[in-house]
Amino acid sequence: MLLLRLLVAPVLGASLLMAAQAIAQTTARPDTPNSQTRSTDLAAVRKLIDRGQPKEALRQLDQLAAQQPPPAGIDRLRGLAFYAEDDFPAADQAFAKALQQDSKDVEAAEMRGLTLLRMGRAADAIPLLEGIHEWSPASKVDPSYVLALCYLDTRRYDDARRAFARQFGFQPDSAAAYLLAGRMLLRHEFLPIAQEYAKKAVELDPKLPLGHQLLGEIALAGQNIDEAVAQFEKERDLNPLYGGIYDRLGDAYTRGGQYPKALQSLQQAVLLEPNSTGPYILLGKVLLKQQDAVGAAMYLERAEKMDPGNYMTHSLLGQAYRAMGRTEDASHETEMAEKLQSTGAPKLQTPQ
Repeated sequence: MLLLRLLVAPVLGASLLMAAQAIAQTTARPDTPNSQTRSTDLAAVRKLIDRGQPKEALRQLDQLAAQQPPPAGIDRLRGLAFYAEDDFPAADQAFAKALQQDSKDVEAAEMRGLTLLRMGRAADAIPLLEGIHEWSPASKVDPSYVLALCYLDTRRYDDARRAFARQFGFQPDSAAAYLLAGRMLLRHEFLPIAQEYAKKAVELDPKLPLGHQLLGEIALAGQNIDEAVAQFEKERDLNPLYGGIYDRLGDAYTRGGQYPKALQSLQQAVLLEPNSTGPYILLGKVLLKQQDAVGAAMYLERAEKMDPGNYMTHSLLGQAYRAMGRTEDASHETEMAEKLQSTGAPKLQTPQ
């Protein structure tokens, strides 16, 4: 009997220990998912947002928020989902809450800055973005670019130049930085300051590629055709194998009524850039002005095959067909042009 007790006791003790451990594990297991599961759930929600399903993402985030404690990062994802729905006030509130919970959440700061910009509150976005020195790998927006846009919106042009330069790795006072800033200013239709910056770029580096082209684009935007032609010709002399400059020269010559020069320049553009539709469209326009509908149609049909979604091509092609007596084809092309133009018309919303 004593021997039996000695044999049974260790086995019984081990069984009790295993049972106690099992009970302890059961008792310690929380009702909420573990951190790994939570991370997986948040990653799945992020994928929903990236795939264009913000409503489903918000529904799942509400479920995750009901857990105790809620997983970290919910408010940033909620902000991203609201931003995807263009609900900027709600996105702003979510990003602000995320930053209250984690002041070092770079993506939340970047996205709140972008949200404020789109809400027309660029001045409020600047302090947020100025504190970011690194681009979050998770974010799709470079804070230097958004900050530069905020500076433009608040007329802080030199700060914008430095921010754009930082994005591209340029020295802030270099010719390249001035040229880049000038191009962005032209895009936002700040013509006088864009011209000033472009001139500064050329002054710093007289042989800088695209410097004179930018000056020509600015002159063209201001309807100064002669100045545009002069600047484009200077760019052509500096950069003779750049096909884009012949396209721009052709456009300027056309606007100035110099059709023979326009044809020559645009044909040179086609030789250098055969896959660009711009020269073909301009050639069609010039030939129509010269009453050569057949020649115009040839170039415009080529452009249409390359890019069937360009309404201008269809509009000019309709004019060419009408001049050729092809009434049915002309009506079809005109209808296509009107449809494409109405589809592509800008909607009223806060610009990005």
